[in-house]
Amino acid sequence: MIGFQYVRPSNIADAVRLVAADPAAKFVAGGTNLLDLMKEDVERPSRLVDISRLPLKTVEDSADGGLRIGALVPNSDLAYHPVVARRYPILASAILAGASAQLRNMASTGGNLMQRTRCPYFYDVVTPCNKREPGTGCSAIGGHNRGHAILGSSDACIAVHPSDMCVALAALDAAVHVVGPDGSRLIAFGDFHRLPGDTPHLETNLQRDEIIVAVEVPAEGFAENHTYLKIRDRLSYAFALVSVAAALELDRGTIRQARLAAGGVAHKPWRDKSAEAALIGQVPNRAVFARAADIILRDAKGWEHNAFKIELAHRVIVRALSQAAAGRPQSQSNKTIQ
Repeated sequence: MIGFQYVRPSNIADAVRLVAADPAAKFVAGGTNLLDLMKEDVERPSRLVDISRLPLKTVEDSADGGLRIGALVPNSDLAYHPVVARRYPILASAILAGASAQLRNMASTGGNLMQRTRCPYFYDVVTPCNKREPGTGCSAIGGHNRGHAILGSSDACIAVHPSDMCVALAALDAAVHVVGPDGSRLIAFGDFHRLPGDTPHLETNLQRDEIIVAVEVPAEGFAENHTYLKIRDRLSYAFALVSVAAALELDRGTIRQARLAAGGVAHKPWRDKSAEAALIGQVPNRAVFARAADIILRDAKGWEHNAFKIELAHRVIVRALSQAAAGRPQSQSNKTIQ
């Protein structure tokens, strides 16, 4: 690991100022991803700006009846927060599906949004990787790509976003509050992460000198009919091959509202509003769910080792919607698929 300076600002303005003044500086909170990247020589910050003691650890009601979650709320605290568990159980479930208990104790809400891909070629500094070193190529395209993207990829990058929590936040239509040198702004969650295009090293629309201060979820939490279903190679401490956050509002036997987001399939949490629209007004059944899956996967493209994920994603979408419609969400303690 390289040498670096360490500083702990006393307030948000100082934190922003310190990062703005040094192009090679990085914010750090729990450090569950950044420190690993530094050890692997992928990230080489000149300075770490420790924001872990800033006053960003509250969970409180927002003015419009939703919930505002501080950027430094630990994942474990958020998953077991009584309001989240009662009103936004799909978010709690997604968090509990990820990482390990020890990592969830350290990982923060804002840090979860900023996770970088676990593509092995990104971590291997002796291989070409456009995300790590723009213009060098994508080793995954001609390499071992079993866990890689089937949606929204490009000739420059086929990596996937690793977060479980972000898939649920996408389905909940969350928004991200950020602060930078020019003041504060709100970013719709669907606009926060980027597709790779020809700039896969730019993973979000957050400016490098902006700090996440909170994530806000709307009042509708779909507490009755939801699920987070995650398919992976082993039942614990593994990233998703495919995951789906499905949330429905039912009214007298038909679907009044629908939210659907997928993980493990793209460079960002994948939400297709046209698939959601196709569900509205329909009687929930497998045929309806299969049509929604067809819409989501209409442009899916497999690679040498991951073409199976297209059919897998179709099945997971149908199963997740079936779980949500029946009001039987996937258990994250007993992972047997319902």
